[in-house]
Amino acid sequence: MRVHAKFLLSATDAAQFPVPGPPEIAFIGRSNVGKSSVLNSLVGEKIARTSSTPGRTRTINFFEIRRPGQPSADFVFADLPGYGYARVPREMMADWPLFIEPYLTQRGPLALCVALIDANVPPQENDRQMVDWLRHNQRSFLVVATKSDRLSGNKLPQALRRLRDELQVDSPLPYSARTGAGRDELWQGIRKACARQNETLAG
Repeated sequence: MRVHAKFLLSATDAAQFPVPGPPEIAFIGRSNVGKSSVLNSLVGEKIARTSSTPGRTRTINFFEIRRPGQPSADFVFADLPGYGYARVPREMMADWPLFIEPYLTQRGPLALCVALIDANVPPQENDRQMVDWLRHNQRSFLVVATKSDRLSGNKLPQALRRLRDELQVDSPLPYSARTGAGRDELWQGIRKACARQNETLAG
């Protein structure tokens, strides 16, 4: 799927969120899970900054996504700060609930949360907490197993079964930003979520 991506704004407060518009897709995951790489591979250009140092994203960054030929954005990607990294300053982490929780619980246009989990390591406690939290708040979500190209043979199926069993989810999606594996399937999930959102608003 070919798209044009444009940076919209960064927010550290709910008052800074963009005016509600097209369906929004939130990308959530532990620090260094490969979130920026997934975003960049999805749109085919470098919109999110990648780094080997965890904890770089400290705001919610919004990007307009538009298909070629469309006059306005079809949807908006929201890149959320990574969780689970101790070196982020404590005072900064204390502020995160002021804008991350309101976004995830109250944001009307939010159509789908893409929960990114590294396929190479067992799910961590904060991964389980995040998935349980999304389920409790009745947010649509899709678990994506990142860096799946690093697992060979039967290791990837084993990792996917572990994610499915420990997080109690159906069919985690293996994804590789390096090879593009899973890209079409993730786009399909995003389009379905946006279609459901638009149907709900229209109905």
